[in-house]
Amino acid sequence: MTSKITYIGDLRCSAEHLQSGTLIESDAPTDNHGKGEKFSPTDLCATSLAECALTTIAILGKEKKINIEGAYCNLQKIMKGEPRRIGEIVCNFVFSNSYSDKEKAFIEETAHNCPVAKSLHPDLVQTMIFIYQ
Repeated sequence: MTSKITYIGDLRCSAEHLQSGTLIESDAPTDNHGKGEKFSPTDLCATSLAECALTTIAILGKEKKINIEGAYCNLQKIMKGEPRRIGEIVCNFVFSNSYSDKEKAFIEETAHNCPVAKSLHPDLVQTMIFIYQ
């Protein structure tokens, strides 16, 4: 088992990572009867795409001596209706180190092929923008 998720009431859940005991709480968004005080379940889904991309780049980049420390992603989740779902995730990745064209191609290909990117439904648009400063 990976986690235990408990509905704690008031449109909130608590998820415990069983190996570490770390807790994440979620809240329904304000446009869906929640308070919007915490990540919503769809926020966590979208966020997992960026986290997976950065983590996978770091793991696979290690043996290529590609350091992405300090890289970050500004993320936008765009919802669609009927049925209600995530329609698009826009990831603006920002990297502050200098990279060769070959390293940039590796970073971008790795992000597009991370496990979460490959697990999301093909109708969900994944827009990844890479900014090198």
